[in-house]
Amino acid sequence: MARSHLRKLGSYLRPHWRQTGLGVGALLLVNLVGVWIPLLIRDGIDELRVSFGFQQIAAYSGFVLLLASLMWGLRMGSRILLFGVGRQVEFDLKQNIFEHLLTMEPTYFAQNTPGDLISRATSDVDNVRRLLGFAVLSIVNTLFAYAFTVPVMLSLNVRLTVVALMVYPVMLVLVQVFSDRLRNEQLRVQEATSRLSDLLQEDMSGISLIKIYAQEANERQAFADLNQDLLEANLALARTRNTLFPLLGGLASISLLVILATGAGAIANGILTIGDFIAMVLYVERLVFPTALLGFTITAYQRGEVSIDRVEAILSSQPKIANASPHISLDLEQVRGQLEARALSYRYPGASAPALDGVTFTIQPGETVALVGPIGSGKSTLANALPRLVDIAPGQIFLDGCDITQLALADLRRAIAYVPQESFLFSSTIQDNIRYGDPLAELMEVQYAAKQAQIDPEIQNFPRQYTTLVGERGITLSGGQRQRTALARALMVDATVLVLDDALSSVDNQTATHILQNLRAGTQRQTVIFISHQMGAAALADRILVMDQGRIMQVGRHDELVTQPGLYQRLWEQHQLAEVLT
Repeated sequence: MARSHLRKLGSYLRPHWRQTGLGVGALLLVNLVGVWIPLLIRDGIDELRVSFGFQQIAAYSGFVLLLASLMWGLRMGSRILLFGVGRQVEFDLKQNIFEHLLTMEPTYFAQNTPGDLISRATSDVDNVRRLLGFAVLSIVNTLFAYAFTVPVMLSLNVRLTVVALMVYPVMLVLVQVFSDRLRNEQLRVQEATSRLSDLLQEDMSGISLIKIYAQEANERQAFADLNQDLLEANLALARTRNTLFPLLGGLASISLLVILATGAGAIANGILTIGDFIAMVLYVERLVFPTALLGFTITAYQRGEVSIDRVEAILSSQPKIANASPHISLDLEQVRGQLEARALSYRYPGASAPALDGVTFTIQPGETVALVGPIGSGKSTLANALPRLVDIAPGQIFLDGCDITQLALADLRRAIAYVPQESFLFSSTIQDNIRYGDPLAELMEVQYAAKQAQIDPEIQNFPRQYTTLVGERGITLSGGQRQRTALARALMVDATVLVLDDALSSVDNQTATHILQNLRAGTQRQTVIFISHQMGAAALADRILVMDQGRIMQVGRHDELVTQPGLYQRLWEQHQLAEVLT
């Protein structure tokens, strides 16, 4: 596990190896100068014992001041370089995570909550940044400090060095004992943070529903419970850190006490000069800080280690729906819009019954086909299967005779415009939402699409018309306005095939009828698949497919099906009864 984390850290640093190398090189020089200064002070003290002079003091002091200033400049440079690498890696990871999430299928986001994904892309990436900034600087500095300082200490006095460093193996054992505990507690903190972020994100999105059902108290309690879990996790981590760090600092200071206790005897016996003793004290002091900092470094490493796993869990997940190798590119201008399903079957993971069971049909170019049936009959699954939003097997759906699993995904989805049941709008203007598929479209083109979708007159009545902000998820618009804006967005891309998955459920039957008539007008008609529970609008279609339990039960025109005993006749009678009652 540790090796895999180190390899992963190496892969993060590889694009920035020059800057990392410069930062490490600066630390190398810092430690070389840091080892030289105590030797210079030693020589000065020993020389002053023989012949004392203010000029000598000034010369040594000036040189030490110059070296200390050089150390300060190099250390600042190393911090800027290595912390900068951490920031660059943070940028890279956030970019990679976002781009990777764009490749994932919708079911991935149903299995991984937005709050958790946001937490991983922010909090966990921030922990990795700290690891590659502070932790790398601290670890490299500690390694250099020991590598250069200990040999010089041994050259001054082996016995005193060994005695002074005897506590350090104890410190390493202590670190090992606390390591797993710190990691588990850090993981608990990260998971609690994700759960809290998820609840916050959901409540902000569903604030209207919370108020409608007066559930503020319940949501307040749910947040308090999760917040309490996070508090307890943070306190447990803090207790462990507050136990470990003082122990490490105290043990590091013991070596200084050892030097002070035994150094006097060594000087008295002539084993050690006063200059050597001062140098030994300075060297031990030099090791105390990086050793005491080891605890903070361990925490940063443990956080980063946990966060690497959580970030890599996203980056290592492979999209189930991707371009075939090799794949077929479509010439969109040549797409005619013929759709064919051959024994199409699909079962959702974990489901006991198939959502689609042997569905077979052929839809001709320019044909308008209505898809009707009771709730749960498989209509939406079929709609999702056409642009490959669900992972269907090869050889089941064909566009102009080509297996859609062999087509380039981008080309397939440009050829098939899909308006789902939930009309999602971005927190932007109406104009930008309509031209989302073609961001450079002119206002006249946007207005034409809006007129086809029967939303233009209402937009014209808004104070700012097409520059009206719709709010998060289109909250400032009614349900019918959101649906027609989403329809205009689909019409804007002028795809050959248009799939409407109950996309006019919030629109009255008369408006829905006008929209369908607009879609059927013109010389170059789109192939339209219209899924709806509005039987009056569905009756206008060229053909009607009647679905139930994942199968197509009836096929025909309205005037044919309404006279045949069966599901369509019952649905039509229910529709007529509802019309009478309203």
